[in-house]
Amino acid sequence: MERWVLLHKGAKFEELSEKFHISKQLVSLIRNRNVIGEEAMEKYLHGTISDLYDGMLLKDMNRAIDILTEKIADKKKIRVIGDYDIDGVNATYILLEGLEGLGAEVDYDIPNRMTDGYGLSNELIERAASAGVDTILTCDNGIAARKEIAYAKELGMTVIVTDHHEVPYEDEQKQEEKDQTAEMTYKGKRKYILPPADAVIDPKQPDCNYPYEGICGATVAYKLMEALYEVTGHDVDDIDYLIENVAMATIGDVMDLEDENRIFVREGLEMLKRTANPGMRSLMECNGIEKERLNSYHIGFVIGPCLNAGGRLDTAKRALELLRAKNKKEADVLAGDLKALNDSRKDLTAKAVKEAIEYIEHSTLKEDKVLVVYLPECHESLAGIVAGKIREKYYRPVFVITDAKEGAKGSGRSIEAYYMYEKLHECEELLDKYGGHKMAAGLSLPVENIDKLRRKLNEKCMLSEKDLSEKITIDMQLPFSKISPKFIDEIKLLEPFGKGNTKPVFAEKNLVIRSARVLGRNKNVLKMRLENAEHVILDAVYFGEVEKFIGYLEEKYGKQEVTELLTGGRSQVTIQATFYPEINDYLGRKTLQIVVMHYR
Repeated sequence: MERWVLLHKGAKFEELSEKFHISKQLVSLIRNRNVIGEEAMEKYLHGTISDLYDGMLLKDMNRAIDILTEKIADKKKIRVIGDYDIDGVNATYILLEGLEGLGAEVDYDIPNRMTDGYGLSNELIERAASAGVDTILTCDNGIAARKEIAYAKELGMTVIVTDHHEVPYEDEQKQEEKDQTAEMTYKGKRKYILPPADAVIDPKQPDCNYPYEGICGATVAYKLMEALYEVTGHDVDDIDYLIENVAMATIGDVMDLEDENRIFVREGLEMLKRTANPGMRSLMECNGIEKERLNSYHIGFVIGPCLNAGGRLDTAKRALELLRAKNKKEADVLAGDLKALNDSRKDLTAKAVKEAIEYIEHSTLKEDKVLVVYLPECHESLAGIVAGKIREKYYRPVFVITDAKEGAKGSGRSIEAYYMYEKLHECEELLDKYGGHKMAAGLSLPVENIDKLRRKLNEKCMLSEKDLSEKITIDMQLPFSKISPKFIDEIKLLEPFGKGNTKPVFAEKNLVIRSARVLGRNKNVLKMRLENAEHVILDAVYFGEVEKFIGYLEEKYGKQEVTELLTGGRSQVTIQATFYPEINDYLGRKTLQIVVMHYR
């Protein structure tokens, strides 16, 4: 059952409206995004690259720059080791482009999801050693690889870690691990365990003074290159184009679009609209994206999945090759391959989601507050996507576990009230490896421990029924009479939208459905005319589970009343709705309409 919550946050609406030349409604919407005070509002509305934080504030940045400066001067071989998702691929690209621009001897390696697993492994390190690599530079991984990094050090290599994931920790009361390879940092009752690298750059380190820890791996990589260029006297403008890769990674890795992430994404999207990168131009072209209309949705749901598809079903090196393509002919081939892989991934995902739902509905899993779904035949690279789809349907934390080369692997997707990484930490004795964030995590474990994990996660979950009812946060009640082209245009000042800066949600009650009809090849669009209490009528459209919507109306008003409504008759069917206003441009005719998101 959804909980609708109307926000009531205070601010000096009149004063801020006059200062920033925006409506009081827009001031309210910005305040609802936890933007407090004039300085923060100025940065939210008009923040530029000059407002980004100094990368030198990141712990170990000086040490990393000193090492890289020396290695570049001595022509030592550097290997970038990234990750197989959109963040890891873009971070790898940023480091390669930046280092090559400084004349470094640099190459790269990205683990194969199926054979190497996540992050650094002894095999990756041995590959580097046999290739004569002097220095390993990680990105989007490494913070949890203390044993592997210790092995690299034994082999005589220098290691620099750049990452953004949670730092592994132990509770103070646990018996201290006798591990000479780990550097311990205490904070409260936690003992944080850092890898024995020559430099570790990760804003989530407890003693890091960087002002904002919510950045992705590609941002950390960019900050390193930016600082390296500045310290060595090179023009930082030479690598400004890499901001478009930071933007893609920030959206694709589902970072909160607040603080400097908002600036990176806003600037990066504008750069992508005129990108000179052949690979990105081809990928947009083959997906039918008009460059001038590119927004965060296209990155998150079209471009991002294509870049991720290589790492899921083949190798992430395909995505990196696309970003590094030198001409259109090469780029077109690589873009077409990635789109085909993504289309295949969609089919496999749909099949796995159907199987997961059947499994849950016909087992005791449906009674659990934390869903642990074992799908041995599911392609392990799809576990996270499937977990996300199941989380949407049941609004529960979900782990999807599949058979792997050795044992089992899984990915989890969480809800707001459940800190996934910390809950896995409480079950670490059942796991071989784990890592992640509050909202997502990955793990590997013996197959025989899956049921034990399910039981323990549910015993320790501490989730109430309220936690398990999705909260729909409403920005404001908005009468239809207040909706105008000017207001819709003003809302665009809030873009880019995404996690942490969602599209505004408006609501209105006592809406009479004056007409309704089902449209679309798959009957998944409901077109309506809604009239509010002021007798203002607007077009409305609902994209979603139309059958469920109609079933809800039939249950409340009776089948005959709803049938009459759908066949052109008048009715008194009334709903409350949350919505987003927009301009519908059909064959050059522009009209106001609302997109209904939730109803009751």
